[in-house]
Amino acid sequence: MSEEPKVSELMVKGIVVGVFQENCWVIGSRRTREGIVIDPGDQADDILAMAKEMGVNIKVIANSHAHVDHILGVREVQEKTGAKFLMHEGELSIAKSAASSAKMFTGRDVEPPPDPDAYLNDGDDIDVAGLKLKVIHTPGHTPGSLSFYTEGMLFSGDTLFRGSIGRTDLPGGDYAQEMASIVDRLLELPDETVVLPGHMQETQIGTERKTNPFILEELENRRSG
Repeated sequence: MSEEPKVSELMVKGIVVGVFQENCWVIGSRRTREGIVIDPGDQADDILAMAKEMGVNIKVIANSHAHVDHILGVREVQEKTGAKFLMHEGELSIAKSAASSAKMFTGRDVEPPPDPDAYLNDGDDIDVAGLKLKVIHTPGHTPGSLSFYTEGMLFSGDTLFRGSIGRTDLPGGDYAQEMASIVDRLLELPDETVVLPGHMQETQIGTERKTNPFILEELENRRSG
């Protein structure tokens, strides 16, 4: 008699928000109904409506980094859920400029994001009941950029995209650092790992290893160097 396929305890759903078309992700436990929201960049009401449809109570807000398109919804999500806000300490200066950046790029007057309740570092675990995310420090796009890993899924923020990488020409960006983050940290994950990025479509680690032109160039440079 064949076994019933195992149903993952995790629920994951994304929503594209804001003028920069940023991917916000909600991860929840089917068992406990508690969850984490990654990068609520805008449209807090829409994000919370999606979480409600999933039956998930947001307990933690985890930001991959603090650029304006990833952080504008944090304050409202926190005010409406009481969730703890977590990010890397290296993002503080970027977070403090979010309100002025919003005014410049969108013409909107917004309140600045709240101060984090705690800081995340490489190797930390973000725990809510029934759910755990491993924190991977992946600097390069910004100094405090983070990626989050759980059960075969990588939430890569703006570090790794399908066929591309996050831009490094903004303040605090560093191309060599970003490539080291991708090759030395993210490519260590299994090839079947699903990559859920901060923009555009999902991909897999194995696909990027074989086809991403930035990664192929970096690997070739290392071989020839």
